[in-house]
Amino acid sequence: MLLISADEDREPDVVNEEGLRRFHEWMADLERRGVLRAHEGLYPSRTATTVRVRDGEVLRTDGPFMETKDQIGGFALIECSGIDEAVEIAAGHPAARFGQVEIRPVR
Repeated sequence: MLLISADEDREPDVVNEEGLRRFHEWMADLERRGVLRAHEGLYPSRTATTVRVRDGEVLRTDGPFMETKDQIGGFALIECSGIDEAVEIAAGHPAARFGQVEIRPVR
């Protein structure tokens, strides 16, 4: 799984014609390779609800729980031959140029 994250405040700078072109090229490459299983973007972190349970009490926090500039903006589920191909695919995501793409194996 690729977890795609970046500073949400930069969205207006990167979601433009060039950024969308790169994203569509990246998606087309994944479809051509036959490795894409799912891909979804997420609403901004301000719409999140974080749930924790401490001492049997349910604690609910509206918005992101972690204080960080980078927030998860989406994910892609891929099925590929190994870590080298996953790194190549992650490096091709436009968000890797201004944020990061974390690769996590799915159990």
